[in-house]
Amino acid sequence: MNPLEENPGRSTSNRSLLRGTDILRAFRPGSDLLGNSEIAERTGLSTSTVSRLTQTLVAAGLLQQDRARRAYRLAPLVLSLGHAMRSGSQVLAIAAPHMRALAERERINVGLAYPDRDEMVYLESIRYNRRVALRNVVSGQRVPMELTSLGRAYLATVPVERYRVLESIFKRRNGRHWTEVKQAIEASMASIALKGYCWASWQPEVVALSTSFPTAEGVCVVNVSVSTPEDVALLIDVLAPKLMRLKEDICSGLLRLPVP
Repeated sequence: MNPLEENPGRSTSNRSLLRGTDILRAFRPGSDLLGNSEIAERTGLSTSTVSRLTQTLVAAGLLQQDRARRAYRLAPLVLSLGHAMRSGSQVLAIAAPHMRALAERERINVGLAYPDRDEMVYLESIRYNRRVALRNVVSGQRVPMELTSLGRAYLATVPVERYRVLESIFKRRNGRHWTEVKQAIEASMASIALKGYCWASWQPEVVALSTSFPTAEGVCVVNVSVSTPEDVALLIDVLAPKLMRLKEDICSGLLRLPVP
């Protein structure tokens, strides 16, 4: 059982479903075509289990099989599910206009993300900073939870028991750098408690600030970021009020939603 599974259930069918989602998560940008052995290595599942589940996922229309290369790729249905999720999100419907207005007015990048196990997934990313950044963030992209302001803002909201599970994963993933990363996470949590936001610069000359809030769709995190060589402290003073106002605008819109 994956240690990050919450309420996984005990039946064989539930376990198969969860393992199937593990297989789908194995596909990332740059890894569009994977064989059973590669999937097994990425998921920790046995090759026989992977072989059985990939065939089921092909039959379900979630994977396509490349018989010549004895490998699999994600099927178009996956993209249609993502589109349905985005178009059905009330949070995104309310947040997007405020995010775009802020990005255009201040010429900065604005994002909205949710947690998925030990990573954060962008539901929306508006890239308006005219400086060329080292990476192009798009909707659906995953970023490390423990290294980013998005992830650290979320970690400040999780129960102690779940944080301990996540911490063990972060420790293995970061190796000898873990002490430094842990200190940065704790500093971010303290900043959230004191100021309501935290910041991180996990890419050279890219500074991001994030804050979180609960929604009917789960804990949501919004961030603002810029790619610049300017002084970090000055940037934080400028960006923090804009980020907190964005959060306030989104939360106010959510409160006006009709009660079902």
